[in-house]
Amino acid sequence: MTPAGIDTPPLHPHEDFTDARAAVERLIALYDEAVAFLCRRFADTLREGRPAGRIRACYPEIRLTVTTWALTDSRFAFGHVAGPGVYSTTVTRPRLFASYLEQQLGLLLRNHGQPISIGVSDTPIPLHFALAARTELTVPQDGALDFTLRDVFDVPDLATIHDEIVNGENWRHPDGSAPLAAFLAQRIDYSLTRLAHYTATRPDHFQNHILFTNYQFYVGEFESCARMALADPDSGYTAFVGPGNAEITTPDAPLPEPARLPQMPTYHLKRPDGNGITLVNIGVGPANAKTATDHIAVLRPHAWLMVGHCAGLRESQRLGDFVLAHGYLREDHVLDDDLPVWVPIPPLAEIQIALQDAVADVAELEGFELKRIMRTGTVATIGNRNWELRDQSGPVHRLSLSRAIALDMESATIAANGYRFRVPYGTLLCVSDKPLHGELKLPGMASEFYHTQVSRHLRIGMRAMERLREMPLERIHSRKLRSFEETAFL
Repeated sequence: MTPAGIDTPPLHPHEDFTDARAAVERLIALYDEAVAFLCRRFADTLREGRPAGRIRACYPEIRLTVTTWALTDSRFAFGHVAGPGVYSTTVTRPRLFASYLEQQLGLLLRNHGQPISIGVSDTPIPLHFALAARTELTVPQDGALDFTLRDVFDVPDLATIHDEIVNGENWRHPDGSAPLAAFLAQRIDYSLTRLAHYTATRPDHFQNHILFTNYQFYVGEFESCARMALADPDSGYTAFVGPGNAEITTPDAPLPEPARLPQMPTYHLKRPDGNGITLVNIGVGPANAKTATDHIAVLRPHAWLMVGHCAGLRESQRLGDFVLAHGYLREDHVLDDDLPVWVPIPPLAEIQIALQDAVADVAELEGFELKRIMRTGTVATIGNRNWELRDQSGPVHRLSLSRAIALDMESATIAANGYRFRVPYGTLLCVSDKPLHGELKLPGMASEFYHTQVSRHLRIGMRAMERLREMPLERIHSRKLRSFEETAFL
């Protein structure tokens, strides 16, 4: 019990480290001790009743003090701080992020030659987040206890769960230190619990390469491709996971489905190093697209791509043609408060090339012949699925002025949130209807060509991710995504 009457784990002084792995091991030890303490005290409380005082444990933190300007490789978009000063970040689930943390701390040690300080922060761990991975303990419903939970334990505080760092609002810690990372511990914990809820899979199953789709057909294709990969001992893939955390490691094993699918069914084709592919069926609409990317961003994936259906806007397009987005007309409006529509969302060369090359590989077409099945240009994203029912003069005029070649409800949202969260992004869509030319999405409209192309589409997305996996991180994480004053961590 501290002098202030708060029951806490033993207090530990900060320690300096010059070895990234040792620093991460210390983060793990501090976090595990804090969570074990909270779980133990909570179990005691359920059994014995309200304790005499408050119970609290805090997140571990990383601190870096830099006294001189670093001479860093200007080609790198990350791994160094902006200038002399004190930098810090709170850390959660360090076991889950161990490889990422070791990589980022290793770059800081190499680029600045200053030790990394590891210790306990002043930010409490909310009880709900401490219990998230402990299935044997659950937080009772409000009113089930004879006292108010927040009077004894810390609970999630929305005032500390924010995106002010990624939104470039010059946020600083209360002690004046600048942020080392894009997300604070409570923001990460909040998203990890949301991910488990929306996708029905644990965060540790997510891979570094994320495919988003808005069409259930791709799930079946993904499972077929996954089973073929598991049958190939040279593929590098070792497991396939579906909703409910059902996992198979052999190509013929059954994959049970939960009795009720989650809002965003998610599937993971895993590699031991985490560089496999995750497919998220986000359903329809920009709100779903924002929700998914808001939470997946805390996992710091290496890239995410949208591979879904769209409306073709040109007479020359056929059902099943591909659309590679080079720009976006943003009429989804779900990000207006975080990223105004006047902010351009630039195409990323590495992603564009990987997607174009993947189309060429799978379709077995080259150069000018690719234009037979693929167009590049602006993709418009709109928030109204039934936009066709409104007066056409306004929407069609804007679409024409933008030179848009396709329209959907998710792609610009995913790309804009990728830009906002510094996650490399791209879009390859498949034309499923042409509403401006009388070809509505109706039964019987799809041609044999369309069905063939849809089958190829998922494989193209997977092939693009495999190409990106072969690139060094410093090439994928473009400097285009970094603002004037950036965090050191990816």
